[in-house]
Amino acid sequence: MKREVLLEYLRSGAAREQLEHVYGGEAAAAEARLLELTEEFAQIFPCGPDSETLLFSTPGRAELGGSHTDHQLGRGLAASVNLDTIACVTPNDSHTIRIKSRNHRMATVHLDDLGIHEEETGSSMALVRGLAQKFTQLAGPLRGFDVYTTTTVLRGGGLSSSAAFEVLTATIFNHLFCGGSLTPPQVAQAAQYAENVYFNKPSGMLDQLACAVGGVIGVDFQPCAGQQLPEITPLSLDLAAYGHALCIIDTKASHASLVDDFAAIPREMQQVALCFHSESLRGVDYDTFFHDLPRVRTLCGDRAVLRAYHYFHEDQRICRQIAALQQGDFSAFLRCVRESGRSSFLYLQNASNYQESRVQPLGVLQAAAEELLGGTGAVRIHGGGFAGTLAAFVPLDRVDAFTAGMDAVAGPGSCRILHFRSTGSALLIS
Repeated sequence: MKREVLLEYLRSGAAREQLEHVYGGEAAAAEARLLELTEEFAQIFPCGPDSETLLFSTPGRAELGGSHTDHQLGRGLAASVNLDTIACVTPNDSHTIRIKSRNHRMATVHLDDLGIHEEETGSSMALVRGLAQKFTQLAGPLRGFDVYTTTTVLRGGGLSSSAAFEVLTATIFNHLFCGGSLTPPQVAQAAQYAENVYFNKPSGMLDQLACAVGGVIGVDFQPCAGQQLPEITPLSLDLAAYGHALCIIDTKASHASLVDDFAAIPREMQQVALCFHSESLRGVDYDTFFHDLPRVRTLCGDRAVLRAYHYFHEDQRICRQIAALQQGDFSAFLRCVRESGRSSFLYLQNASNYQESRVQPLGVLQAAAEELLGGTGAVRIHGGGFAGTLAAFVPLDRVDAFTAGMDAVAGPGSCRILHFRSTGSALLIS
C-alpha cells in the first residue's frame, strides 16, 4: 500500500476490522500503535508519498514447558502471547538494509558484505546480516529496504524479544524476496541460523517457532537430526476456562554478563551425549546413562551429569504435559509445571550463576510466588534462567493479591498478566 494511502487507512479507523484476526479486542489499540509507527518511520526514513509500505507483527512467546530441551533435539511446549514487535517497511532501491528500532541505533547492512563480523557478535546487526546471508541462499540476490520497529515485548524480560526481532526480520525477508512462500517453521529455522551462526548463541529453535507459528504448540525436535523440520502439535489451552491466568514475573536483572552461563548448558549436555557417541542427549538411552554415571562423572563433572538428568526427565515431562492438555486434565498439567520448576533449581541449575551468591533474584521471587499461591496454581523458571522471569499459573480469585504481592517484592510493574495469541508472525497490511 502506498504510504499516504496507508496513513489515511490507519487514521480513518478502516484498518481495525482487518486487524481483528490478529489482535481481537485489542485491534483499536493496535491500529493506534501502527499509525504512530508509520508516522515515526516517515520522519526517520523520508520517502515519497507513493512509496510502497508494508506493516508486520511478530509476537513474543511464553515457555510453558521444556527448559533447555530443544538444543538437545528434545521436546518443548510454548505459546505466542499478546505482546508483539511491529515493523513498518519500505524498499529503498539500494543495496543496503537499514533497520532502526525505537531507542536503539540504526543497524546498517550492505548486501555485498554478508560474511561473519566477529565484532558484531551479540548485536542486532549480526542477526540482520545472518538473515540476509540465509535469504541470499534461498532467494538469490536481494534488494535494500528500510525498517522501523517498536515493541511491547519486554527486552530482557524472558519473553523472547530477541527471537521476536529475528522472526520479524525473517518474515520481512520472506515476503519481500520469497513471496511469503516459506512456512512459519522455515522462517523460524532461518532465524535460528542467524542466532546460532552470526549472533553466536547456541540456542535451540523453540522460541523462534513459538513466535513464528502462533498459538500453543508442542514441538518434537528429533526430526532436526536428519535436517528436517521439527514436528509441531497445535494444542488448545483456555486458561480462563480452567479458572487460571498466566502471570510473568520479571526479576529486572540483566542478562548482559550471562552469555557464558547460557552457553555452558548446551555445551555440558553435549559433553555427556558425546560419552555415548551421540551429538545430542536425544540419541542417548536414559538407562544406559544412569548405569554409567561413574564414568560420565569422571569425564564431564557432576554439574554436566545433573543437567543431563534434568534433560531426560524434562523431556518426558513434556509428553505428560501435552497428554494432559489433550485430555483436559489441567491438574496434571500444573503438576508438571511444579516438577519442572523444582528440576531447574536442583538439576539444571539455571536459577543463579552462583558467581555472586548474595544475588539470587529467581530464588527469592519463586519463594514469594509459592507463598502467595498457598499450594494452588504452579510456578517455574521461565525461559533460559539465571536472570529473566518466572511463569506462574494463578487461580483467578488470587490474581489481584498475587500481582500486588509480587510487585511489592520485585518492584512496581514486575508482574504482568499475559494472554495467548493465536496468530504468529504475520504481514498485517501491504
